[in-house]
Amino acid sequence: MKLLSYDDRDGMRRMAVLHRDRGDHDEHGDHGDRVTDVEDLILGATMPAERAERLQARGIVPASGGMLRWLQMGAPVRASIAAAIRDRLTSGGHSSMPLSTLRLRAPVARPGKIVAVGRNYADHAKETGLAPFEQPRIIAKLPSSVTDPGTVVLKPAAVQKMDFEAELAVVIGEFAHDVSEHDALHVVAGYTALNDLSAREFQFDVSPAQTTFAKSMDGFCPLGPVLVCAEAIADPQQLRVRSWVNDVLMQDASTADMLFTVRVLIAYLTQFMTLEPGDIIATGTPAGIGAFRTPPQWLQAGDRVRVEVSQIGVLETVIG
Repeated sequence: MKLLSYDDRDGMRRMAVLHRDRGDHDEHGDHGDRVTDVEDLILGATMPAERAERLQARGIVPASGGMLRWLQMGAPVRASIAAAIRDRLTSGGHSSMPLSTLRLRAPVARPGKIVAVGRNYADHAKETGLAPFEQPRIIAKLPSSVTDPGTVVLKPAAVQKMDFEAELAVVIGEFAHDVSEHDALHVVAGYTALNDLSAREFQFDVSPAQTTFAKSMDGFCPLGPVLVCAEAIADPQQLRVRSWVNDVLMQDASTADMLFTVRVLIAYLTQFMTLEPGDIIATGTPAGIGAFRTPPQWLQAGDRVRVEVSQIGVLETVIG
């Protein structure tokens, strides 16, 4: 199941499901990707008292609706909502909208935290000239850097070395602490695509490196276009990750090439921190980024960057 966030005509953010209705035509006679609103199912579900108490104990105000509330309510409630969505789609009486008519928003507008992983593909570690790490290299992206699919990201005037990184993003749906590798995927609610935009001069040209700053400027975390529910992806280590800049293929790899799998990353992180519903793990990028090309290829105003993760979709960003 593919879920998305969008703005309705009043500018209110709502949750919907993406599907294909072959017999349903829009006003232009086309058929294809359609969207059915399911916000009423989110609002109609009751937040379990135990979940509300855990959120409040951690200083988190329960979301009033949308994708974040869906994540916060826990796996049993998400399963019941998923069943209601399937019933709605198979009933034949639901209304739907063409995907092309909607303004999509980031699936999770403001994650509690974005935990990124550096040099998590062997080919990327090789192109940097460094040996693979023995343990995951953890980096932070600040939540305020999140932006929507299809948006224009303005390159700060002082940044000359703006770069891209195609990544699989893991969206957490449970409170997770000291989770074993065996149980790690049970805390995952879904997956999406992420572009880890970076200002390399702050990462590579200064000492000490300001990596979090380099990756956390406004708009430097395009996210989306959809969240694919975890049960729809049997193995997150069997996905293809690619990127293009102005239709030129730059990155092309399999998540099977990760040095530290999604299971390993969750088990490692939860030794030291509690992952919370709505948190995101950016799992690293393959070789081919601009910084390590000869000569380096930095993003410029007008460039169009596409990130694709198989089974999820294409996340497109324009540099302004």
